[in-house]
Amino acid sequence: MSGATVDRVELNDLLEDGLAAVERAMLAVTDSDVDILRDASRHILDAGGKRIRPRLLLLTYLALGGRDVDYVSKPAAAIELMHTASVVHDDINDHGILRRGRPSVNALWGRTFALLTGDFLFTAVYELMAPYHDLNIDLAKAATALVEGETLQASAVKNNAFTREAYMQIIALKTAALFRAASTIGAKLARASQTETNELADFGFNLGLAFQIVDDILDLVQNEAQLGKSSGIDIPQGRGVAVALDGSNGSGGTNVIDPVATIRQKLMEGDTIGKAREQAHLLIDSAMTNLTILDDSAAKSALATLARQVVERDK
Repeated sequence: MSGATVDRVELNDLLEDGLAAVERAMLAVTDSDVDILRDASRHILDAGGKRIRPRLLLLTYLALGGRDVDYVSKPAAAIELMHTASVVHDDINDHGILRRGRPSVNALWGRTFALLTGDFLFTAVYELMAPYHDLNIDLAKAATALVEGETLQASAVKNNAFTREAYMQIIALKTAALFRAASTIGAKLARASQTETNELADFGFNLGLAFQIVDDILDLVQNEAQLGKSSGIDIPQGRGVAVALDGSNGSGGTNVIDPVATIRQKLMEGDTIGKAREQAHLLIDSAMTNLTILDDSAAKSALATLARQVVERDK
């Protein structure tokens, strides 16, 4: 069945049903008999979030003719749980106290239980993906890339080597690889051709790069109330798009009273943010080119809208 046969109303219904099934799958798989694991998992999941990764998987699947959103909801949930696990661990490393508009798991339960909650969310991914055979390989590659990216980031900061090139390599691994997995798995579940799968995989990858650049820009220019998470963490720790595109490793920030305010002021006076936004828009232009392999349809239009929202968002 062609993706073009679904009108906008039917697409919205299918997408809404799919996202609701994703939520049910995440809650079911994290329903532990251990109270702390269950409560901490529910705390972060109930806070919501953009759900952009499961949305990407579902829309890719629908754009390529898929219709059984219940069947694809578990892989979509697995993608979101992997991302959620990573942010729970991030808040430990970054000492983040706010996430998705709520106190972080780390802030409420402490470092040890936050670490274990993140591990629990990662292991839940295995249960969700067990019936999907070789698709586990695609998600496993993304999980490996995520850990590699986080490790390279920590190493670059430690060695004062957080350059533009290092930044792009890091976000390709820790963010864009999971976006690529979402669109790849969506395409494979729809039984797309290899050419279609490759183009949609590249769409997800470009989208993920742009998403992270914009996320890092917002970390620089927005406050915590607007973002719903702790802001300004990356700069004093010597990482983030501002540090990379400014050509600095951020090491000078530790010698001032307020390193975030000082670096912000410096960057606002130049064109670092403008350059970063331009880079994000160029990546979205590339993503739009990847979509030309699809026939025109409501689902294709929704993927294009999703891409535009990534660069136009303010939180």
